[in-house]
Amino acid sequence: MIPSPRTVVEAFCSAGRTPLGVVYDTANAAGLPDQPVRLAIRRLVAAGDVVQDGRGRAGTLTLTAAGRARLGRDRLAVDLALAQDAGLAPWDRTWRLLAVSVEEPARAVRDTLRRRLIAVGAAPVSTGLYVSPHDLAGLVEATDHRHLVLATATALRVHGHDDPRRIAEDLWPARPVDERYDALADLLDAPAHPDPLVQQLRLAEGLERALREDPLLPPELRPGRWRPADLRRRWAAAWAALAGELGERGLHRD
Repeated sequence: MIPSPRTVVEAFCSAGRTPLGVVYDTANAAGLPDQPVRLAIRRLVAAGDVVQDGRGRAGTLTLTAAGRARLGRDRLAVDLALAQDAGLAPWDRTWRLLAVSVEEPARAVRDTLRRRLIAVGAAPVSTGLYVSPHDLAGLVEATDHRHLVLATATALRVHGHDDPRRIAEDLWPARPVDERYDALADLLDAPAHPDPLVQQLRLAEGLERALREDPLLPPELRPGRWRPADLRRRWAAAWAALAGELGERGLHRD
């Protein structure tokens, strides 16, 4: 599995000031040429997420406050997944309802917010109304909150039934989510790369791809033995072993 250029850059930047020579050398070892990594850096700089000092391999990268905040939001999903897998985040049996309230002339704002809600795991149950078993406030941009009407419910009826697992299967079908983990399963079963840094990058990419479209429903809403949870536990063990081996050289140390 070849990691994306953005995965490479963010994995190194999260630890603080990073020499670009290390970023490029490790990316090359993972199968990435310099050019896509350079483009990823330019995009992150343009977005205000990182600052580059110097040029080429002699330069350095540093996360900005905005970049660190965005990475923090991204890691909320990882934290939630691992907490659920460890039995530390039981569901409170409360549904969160989110209604989009935007004036018709601001149609672009409305459509963007709807896409964002789906991206963070909410499911549409009616026009402009979304639901999730999780509080998604930390994953939605603060500027979007003024366009949302929020409510909670301990009882919910969707498509004529009120069983929570039936609702979950209707809104977030298990099979497509499970299939998203096939590549992570292959990665965990394959021989590790001889360079532990490259292997960490592969693991980071594998988990990111798997989580990208996983709503991370509480285990109480999934049937029986849930393969994605087993694979994430295997991933966490592999990551911890590499982190112990690499020490201060490891990625995402914070």
